[in-house]
Amino acid sequence: MTQAMNVAVLTVSDTRTRANDTSGDFLADALTDAGHSVCARDIVIDDIYLIRAALSAWIAEAAVQAVLITGGTGFAGRDSTPEAVEPLFDKTIEGFGEVFRALSFEEIGSSTIQSRAIAGLANKTVIFCMPGSTGACRTAWNGIIRDQLDSEHRPCNFSGVVSPKT
Repeated sequence: MTQAMNVAVLTVSDTRTRANDTSGDFLADALTDAGHSVCARDIVIDDIYLIRAALSAWIAEAAVQAVLITGGTGFAGRDSTPEAVEPLFDKTIEGFGEVFRALSFEEIGSSTIQSRAIAGLANKTVIFCMPGSTGACRTAWNGIIRDQLDSEHRPCNFSGVVSPKT
């Protein structure tokens, strides 16, 4: 049986609301379908300090084991998720961005080079940052994140790294 995780979902967007946050909805539904608990969910505008504030609170919260962030990873003027999140990492998960872009290349071709998808660990919390499109969230979830949050996935996964928090 897969060990359920408590996962927070953060949408970074200047335009999305709960009514039209299809990417956040997809991630929350995918987590629930996989047996995890969506313990928190929020939307913040693309502002470095608001992103850091929301993420820092969840990193400090003992009950939150993982955070999925959608949006703000491109090259548009206000895209600032990597700049907000990277300073909070204790360790960077280099392979996430690499594998995400490899999977994404099969779907959108060379446009994937404009994705600055990143991941890392902070205070025993695994954090995945992906583009804001629902398609990109689906690619990241199905191709990487679902397995990495699954305690039965072999040869390794993040369940033992993030749990328990002390």
